[in-house]
Amino acid sequence: MEQMANYASLVPLVVIIPFAGMLFNLFVGRYMSERMIGAVASIASGLAFVVALVMTIAMSQPGAEPVIVNFPLLGSWIQIPSAGIDINWQQRVDTLSLTMMLVVTGVGTLIHIYAVGYMSGDSRFQRFMVYLNMFLAFMLILVTGNSFLVMFVGWEGVGLASFLLIGFWFDKKKGVGWQNSDAARKAFIVNRVGDFGIMTAIFLIFWTFGTLDYYKPGEVAVIHAGGHGESGEVQSGDEHSTDSEHSETAPAEGEHSEEATPEAHSAITPASFVEPITEAQKSEGEGTTDLGVFGQTAKWLEEGGHIVKFGSVEVPFETMLTIIALFLLLGATGKSAQIPLFVWLPDAMAGPTPVSALIHAATMVTAGIYLITRCNVIYSNAPVAAAIVTIIGSVTALMAGFVAVGQWDIKKVLAYSTVSQLGFMIAAVGLGGYAAGMFHLVTHAFFKACLFLGSGSVIHAMEHGHHHAAHAHGHGDEEHGHGHEEEAEFDPQDMRNMGGLAKRMPITYWTYLLATLALAGIFPLAGFWSKDEILGRAFTVGFEQGKIEGYIALLLLLAAAGLTAFYMWRQIKLVFHGTPRTEAAIHAPENPPVMTWPLIILAVLSVVGGLLNLPEALASTRLPVDRLTLWLEESVQFAAPGIFYLGLALLALTIAVVAILVADRMYGTRPLTAKGRDRLQANPSTRSFFRLANAKLYWDEFYFATIVYPFQRASKFLANKVDWELWHDKFHNNVIRDNFNRFSQFLANPVDRGAIDAGFLGIGKLISAAGARLRTIQTGYVRTYAFTMLVGVLIIIILILLPLFRAGQ
Repeated sequence: MEQMANYASLVPLVVIIPFAGMLFNLFVGRYMSERMIGAVASIASGLAFVVALVMTIAMSQPGAEPVIVNFPLLGSWIQIPSAGIDINWQQRVDTLSLTMMLVVTGVGTLIHIYAVGYMSGDSRFQRFMVYLNMFLAFMLILVTGNSFLVMFVGWEGVGLASFLLIGFWFDKKKGVGWQNSDAARKAFIVNRVGDFGIMTAIFLIFWTFGTLDYYKPGEVAVIHAGGHGESGEVQSGDEHSTDSEHSETAPAEGEHSEEATPEAHSAITPASFVEPITEAQKSEGEGTTDLGVFGQTAKWLEEGGHIVKFGSVEVPFETMLTIIALFLLLGATGKSAQIPLFVWLPDAMAGPTPVSALIHAATMVTAGIYLITRCNVIYSNAPVAAAIVTIIGSVTALMAGFVAVGQWDIKKVLAYSTVSQLGFMIAAVGLGGYAAGMFHLVTHAFFKACLFLGSGSVIHAMEHGHHHAAHAHGHGDEEHGHGHEEEAEFDPQDMRNMGGLAKRMPITYWTYLLATLALAGIFPLAGFWSKDEILGRAFTVGFEQGKIEGYIALLLLLAAAGLTAFYMWRQIKLVFHGTPRTEAAIHAPENPPVMTWPLIILAVLSVVGGLLNLPEALASTRLPVDRLTLWLEESVQFAAPGIFYLGLALLALTIAVVAILVADRMYGTRPLTAKGRDRLQANPSTRSFFRLANAKLYWDEFYFATIVYPFQRASKFLANKVDWELWHDKFHNNVIRDNFNRFSQFLANPVDRGAIDAGFLGIGKLISAAGARLRTIQTGYVRTYAFTMLVGVLIIIILILLPLFRAGQ
């Protein structure tokens, strides 16, 4: 236990190192070359991966337990003594957070290396690498935080980084820059809707539990210098001070509980997740320390009858859990691009391709799945909310898969594919298949990052081919649309301009092909195993547990799986097969090793990634089975191994293979018609469906008609009619200004000039008249003045002697 605590104390470095790389490039990068800037950013990401890997190895040792670490210098983060609030900035090292750390830093490092080649020559290369490191740091805060509040800091941070990177090319010419900046604003605004749900859930959680910590008994807390206690102190989780611990009888820091031994706390199970408090402890004032949100949830559910009070309103605890779960779901639909808040993700493809791969395919968009998995105690005890999660994920998976069929932009196809696959993951965790959802999250990060980087490789090559065909030499801003006027006229992302690239770009083609087959769920690639586990969970919930959401999810996800195989093979045919359809495709070259090696590594992971969690049915083959599930069971209470249904697996595989064969036959060697139309578009029986898919089911038009345009009309009405005409012209001008002017004129003329000025002028005239009369006695003769003085002296003498004369009488 103590050894694990020592290794876990490294977790602040996972966040500090990317921030250090960001700051170094921010202030020193201007004096360095692109290669040095890229090396600093990539090394920062790689070192964070190494730290996460070291902690993972330590956590995999027998007897290792989850650990909570106070961040250096931020031990007491938010203090409100009058309210008794003392919130620590804590990081949680457990199997779930380590899984996310490895995905974020591992895939992130490959994408950083790829970006060095892809963004080479861009005028803001330094800024791009700073943004990538900043995103990585915030994403690691999100997945390592030990409370909803710390998680929310990372949640908002990745939203900020996403905004900056989507609109990175805001200065492109011919209106493209405006489109990019609009896409960034759209992502930011739509995610604010989801953030309303997260913040409301956080408020309700704090009101209900008095804490925002995930914390559970049996974990230890490492206290660093700068936090509470002395450096290196280890505490029992039962006795660790948290934001809602106000008991005067709480044990002092540094004390150890006998219950903190590894023997007393093995794997987390529903029975041992919350340790009972004995009557003796109650009588001694013990057992009042904070159990955290999840521990307290299990305790109150076990006791039963708990009521949450909002003033005079009383809400049963089970109902409050459902309300909290639904608000958390709203936040998840924003970040993880689910109905109704998915519309920002396809537009986010305006950002550079490394951004699409890192943020909008492998990491940030999975934050919603991570959040629901982390809150598995809540969702497993809120069946209504869990059912809604399942339905939203399943419908999103099918809807996005359908829309992907009608897209021409190579990255838009992958964007809607990501939305669809996120729907698979959301449906999985809604069905209680938390391990299945996380398994697909990991494998999807492999093959979807490979696909996005592969699409970037294609776009990069198409730009080179276009420049070569146009006799434009050099490499730099022009490559990304910063210097050539013809760039806006030629779209290097439009698949209609491609074709025949397999021969020109063999490495990109084979890695793209492997990732495509993995995404389609072809045996034995990674996607087959992870997608089958989700389908198996839906089958179990439907046919064995008799829940309607299981039947719905199974039907919709099978259909979505078929669409996935179809639209991905359609993309393969349009991009790589057949003959080149433009000069740019004819001259498109393979990219340098700095861009192709990450593709190769990700393609290999797409092939072997299924080994992470093979089903138990393969135990006889001596292959490792349920490894990821067993790993997650240490921190996810309701993680459970999936059941392998051979018939269902064969059915899903058959659907995928048939879909690929149909797409291959339909698009053949000439994917487009003579008029450049899609085969589905040219066929009268499928034309209307293609039109709907190409129009994205008119989701944007619907939102514009029902939300954006009414909001704009209301804004113009409020600005022009209410604010300007009514408030400014009529009230400010007519009521305030005009009445003020009238009152001012009254005070200025009748009062000031007519009364006050006239009064003082009258006094002045009287004084002037008196002075004129007195002036007449000034004759200028000395004898007159002497006589006047004599008379004056006599008068004064008489006045002095007058009282004596009266006394003598």
